[in-house]
Amino acid sequence: MNNYETLMRRCFELAKQGEGRVSPNPLVGCVVLDKDGNIVSEGYHHKYGENHAERDALLKLHNGEEKGGTLVVNLEPCSHFGKTPPCTDLIIERGLSRVVFAMSDVNPKVNGVQKLKSAGIEVISGVLEEDARKLNEVFIKNMTEQKTFVALKTATTLDGKIATSGGSSKWITSQKARDEVKIIRNRYDAILTSTSTVIADNPTMAHRKKILLDRNLRCDFDAPFFKEGEIFVFCSGKSGVSDNITFIDTPVFNNRLDIEFVLEKAFQLGINSILVEAGGHLNGSFLAFADKIYHFIAPKITNDNTSLSAFDGFSITDINESKPFRFDSVNDFSPDLLLTYYPMDNK
Repeated sequence: MNNYETLMRRCFELAKQGEGRVSPNPLVGCVVLDKDGNIVSEGYHHKYGENHAERDALLKLHNGEEKGGTLVVNLEPCSHFGKTPPCTDLIIERGLSRVVFAMSDVNPKVNGVQKLKSAGIEVISGVLEEDARKLNEVFIKNMTEQKTFVALKTATTLDGKIATSGGSSKWITSQKARDEVKIIRNRYDAILTSTSTVIADNPTMAHRKKILLDRNLRCDFDAPFFKEGEIFVFCSGKSGVSDNITFIDTPVFNNRLDIEFVLEKAFQLGINSILVEAGGHLNGSFLAFADKIYHFIAPKITNDNTSLSAFDGFSITDINESKPFRFDSVNDFSPDLLLTYYPMDNK
């Protein structure tokens, strides 16, 4: 069995099992073959601080089945000490003859290729590299730009509305689509929303970390939103910690909290990825910072010109001034669709 693309896709499947638990590390899966090309072990990075995928797979083997074989992994094996020893050392120790990986590690500390080649191991790289980069788009932005990755989720009718003019919005999409939202949330370190959303919808938004933009502290802090998770409230004029809530005094720009400050502070706090779930005004404000959009569309039309729109707070007069995007995928959550797209300048 030497179809490296098929094996690499299996690595992607394994890697995704670590979603929501490995940050700030990348998602990595690994498959080990014996010298005859038979799969003898699989592994993945389960949780930050625990064994990397290569180590997870190799430590399951005790009888030398891997000697002379091939290790397939979606990211260049690490060559430095971190929370765990270098994976390259174990690969060399176990006598693998070949390593196949999808993409080079963007962490400047890693130079696994050179170490493996110096030990006489054949290295094949670039197998499904584009897919591998998409899998670890958060890690890549964190490492290369030292910034938090920002995704935005919205749900609209066919005519782009998120609620009626009276504020009715439950539910635009089906239960199947809402279940998918929970899966999407788990991929991100934190979810971010606004005072208006918390007051209007009284959501729980269950998540381990939540960010609230509440300039004038208008929220009821006994609301369900504040009952669980580590919560960061960006506001004007208050700082400090109360139970599970951290208040962060935030500069105000154009009568709104400074989003650039919010994102910089979030990265300093170790929040490497954020999913924005809010109303049209905040969605519109975050478009300039969004790296990715999840857009659920329900087959409904409001027929109400004053209904609330998904992206609000700005306007253009020339269609050529529109912010361009590129579609990445369309997924069916019948009766709804999920469009996933990226800003055109985000390659």
